[in-house]
Amino acid sequence: MSELQEQRILELIPAAYEHSPFYRELWSAAGVDPGKVRSLDDFAAMIPTFTKDDLRAYRDRTGDPFAGLLQVPPTQLTSIMSTSGTTGTPELLPEIWESVPPLPGCQARDFWELGVRPGDRVIVPAGTFRGFYDTFFQEMGLVPVFVDSWIGQGAEIIAALRRYRPAWIQLVMPMVLELERLEGAYDIREACSSLKGAAFAGQPLGAALASKVRDDWGMELFTFTSAGDTGTAWECREHDGYHLWEDLVMAESLATDGLRSVPDGEIGELVATDLDNRAAPLIRYRSGDLVRLDRGVCGCGRTHVRQWIIGRLGDETVVDGKPVVLAELWPAIESQEETHDGMFQVIRTSRVADRLRLRVGYQSTGTPDLDDLRGRLSAAVVARVGLEPEIELVPVDDLLARSSSVAKFPRVVKE
Repeated sequence: MSELQEQRILELIPAAYEHSPFYRELWSAAGVDPGKVRSLDDFAAMIPTFTKDDLRAYRDRTGDPFAGLLQVPPTQLTSIMSTSGTTGTPELLPEIWESVPPLPGCQARDFWELGVRPGDRVIVPAGTFRGFYDTFFQEMGLVPVFVDSWIGQGAEIIAALRRYRPAWIQLVMPMVLELERLEGAYDIREACSSLKGAAFAGQPLGAALASKVRDDWGMELFTFTSAGDTGTAWECREHDGYHLWEDLVMAESLATDGLRSVPDGEIGELVATDLDNRAAPLIRYRSGDLVRLDRGVCGCGRTHVRQWIIGRLGDETVVDGKPVVLAELWPAIESQEETHDGMFQVIRTSRVADRLRLRVGYQSTGTPDLDDLRGRLSAAVVARVGLEPEIELVPVDDLLARSSSVAKFPRVVKE
């Protein structure tokens, strides 16, 4: 694997320097001579890292929608997709398709692992980002069933499950909440009984909803996450970390304040390099994901590195000198019946704040006593983090409707 990665890196560096304005500017400013990069050790020692803010700054300064990354004429592109835009402006993802698109291509192994086979039907929420899956599914011999999964479509989702008896379903947060609302009217477990697995990505479901999906509805839940924007990383049947495909992405874990390599098992920032992207590869991209890596053999038998997502670099909020992370707030929000779905956001103008401001979504069929709910939530938060919060309560549908992304729910938002 190291030999393969080195071969691809040594092909990647001169091509990027010649054809990518962003890398030529970044590396020239760092005094990099691409001809002197002759090994993986040289790559780690010489090539600088960069962040999404660096790309945004280049795009704003030059007007280039591809932020200087594009290495081919636009006429050679097969498609232009985008990221979800959960934390800001969506980033364009130009692709050159050959046998299969790059992003779905890496997922074929993950679909096989969760039991999906040719001839199976799969339910997919109609979406507008990250990749066009229809052709990919059909090349795998699957039948994609596209279903509107947004607010108010719960009955249609259940009807599709019962009619098509799919083997796999891609869950998104509105779909989960819709199914939860209809538990009294439908047998959700029976409707989902054909599924070999269900996938979920984006911000975590939280303990209460994840337990409902697994235990009450009987779905084997496979969560997946980003591989530093180079693709995706999925759980296997061991449900013990997310596999990064090392022939497609070279993963490094670096100290958040520099280029020091962090040993496996310790927490560092995921730095990712595309090894299969000929259109606009990311090279030593600092993802902002705080991860723990393990290169040992997984219980499923795979030897590709696994990652555990500890959090996002920018999600910690410091209030009166006290750091607060999302994982500390989650149990407090889930502790109340009306807010057990764990739908909440931290509202702030910067990482350092003078007070803890929360926006919390609540479920209710009647007219709830919001003052009472706010008091109970406040007490639960104080007990968990020792800070008195300022809480804005909104119906959970309104909270979802405010989201800038159709698939991910942002947990930290600007005021």
